[in-house]
Amino acid sequence: MSRFDWLSEFLARLHDENVLVRRGLAKALAPAHVLVIDPEDWAKAAAIAAEFGCRWAALWGDELGAKYILYMVLEYGGDYLALRARIPTENPVTPSVVPHFACADRMERHIHDLLGLTFSGHPDDRRWTRHQAWPAHRFPLRRDFPVEGESPDPTPPDSDYPFRRVLGGGVYEIPVGPVHAGIIEPGHFRFQAVGEEILQLEERLGYVHKGIEKIAQGRDPSALVRLAGRVSGDSTVAHAWAACQAMERAARCQVPRRALYLRALMAERERVANHLGDIGAICNDVGFAFALYQLSRLKEQWLRRNQQLFKHRLMMDAVLPGGVAVNLDAEQIDALRADHRRLRAELHTPFDIIDDHPSLEDRLVTTGRLPADAARRLGVLGYVGKASGQGFDVRRDNPYPPYDSVPVTVPVYAEGDVAARVRVRMEEITITLGIMDKLLDTLPTGEVQGLWPAVTRACEGLGCVEGWRGEILTYVRLDETGRVMRFFPRDPSWLTWPALEQLILGNIVPDFPVCNKSVNGSYSGHDL
Repeated sequence: MSRFDWLSEFLARLHDENVLVRRGLAKALAPAHVLVIDPEDWAKAAAIAAEFGCRWAALWGDELGAKYILYMVLEYGGDYLALRARIPTENPVTPSVVPHFACADRMERHIHDLLGLTFSGHPDDRRWTRHQAWPAHRFPLRRDFPVEGESPDPTPPDSDYPFRRVLGGGVYEIPVGPVHAGIIEPGHFRFQAVGEEILQLEERLGYVHKGIEKIAQGRDPSALVRLAGRVSGDSTVAHAWAACQAMERAARCQVPRRALYLRALMAERERVANHLGDIGAICNDVGFAFALYQLSRLKEQWLRRNQQLFKHRLMMDAVLPGGVAVNLDAEQIDALRADHRRLRAELHTPFDIIDDHPSLEDRLVTTGRLPADAARRLGVLGYVGKASGQGFDVRRDNPYPPYDSVPVTVPVYAEGDVAARVRVRMEEITITLGIMDKLLDTLPTGEVQGLWPAVTRACEGLGCVEGWRGEILTYVRLDETGRVMRFFPRDPSWLTWPALEQLILGNIVPDFPVCNKSVNGSYSGHDL
């Protein structure tokens, strides 16, 4: 079936199952097709999509006049479809899709906590995002809720959250976090174990909830991109690019080709830096400090070059609406080419050692295994998905400029263990160095900043970018003055955090740190 022919068959199945389609396919949210359906058929449409083989990608809600708009994005064969339903404010209820897409669980709970939409039939009615910060009957994303909140008192402790328990002889509980021994963001992990074997892991996130979606309202495009770049600091380029892409599509802004190449160059540099750090940290978690020292040194050199050429170690605020903030001259381009050659040469020895070292193999091979069927069910992305047989990559499968002109090779493994996730990272670094060379060799001439058009009508856009953790989807709605009315960034971590709960089962407690690091979900990217 071709990339687009599947839509005709999908529509035919909806018709056969008597799903009420209120408006047929439209391109109002490019690159996704949009299909408006009756809210009562929401779960039925999801069931058909799941049976059809669609991947669930994102879910968000929006308050618009006297109704709520609910969006669900699906992907099939590299093509995106957004289902949309209008839900009246006087009875904001729609069926849950969790029975058909397990990965929608936390997102539905998040929408309920912030917007007040109820998903009937949801298997878990525990709050997810709220953490006692506002009353159960108040919803911060509604227009009548002030951005500064309503209570001057400190938020009470969330000590009564009803974690699930495993009962039985010899079963004991290990609470970890939310404050950790390392310098990382807060998150709570509740283990049930017998001896050293983990029987169950339950995560509790949301401790760094920042109100991103609320404080985005009313911003102009430049201020929105600054905010997007801070959704998750280690993915600042990818999130800023996705937000710009959404707004540029909404406002029909033409971005200079050179700027798009420079955005890609920065996004690939972001990928390399994070993979270097992760590979070293994974090795260090099992006592192989050599890799940490060597790769940390190389990462530090890489970040210093970022500071020199892009004015920030993480390249924060280098992506702007309509273009980029930094250009490169011929001397700087030559310096980057030399960096690529040097990194290739320096990585040869440590990568060979990591790939064939008995003590590492003993700790990483078969550890934290996520089977392909579980990865598919959870919709995992990026290196976690690629290590478990899921090869989707936006750059290749739904290419956006300049990746429509630069081929992308995607490494995929079937083992699904920590070792496979390390191999994917190592291969992606090598592949990315080639991509960056190609970008520099074919870098167009011209301007790096386009003219932002005057927005005189309400509009919306969807950004789809392959960040270093995987696919980032960002929705932006602008009002008739060009101000942001709705901003929703879906970080890949929304989908990979639940995978950690699955892949840790049957492993021993001392292997949790290396399993966790091999997934490396972003707390901040999840805790909007």
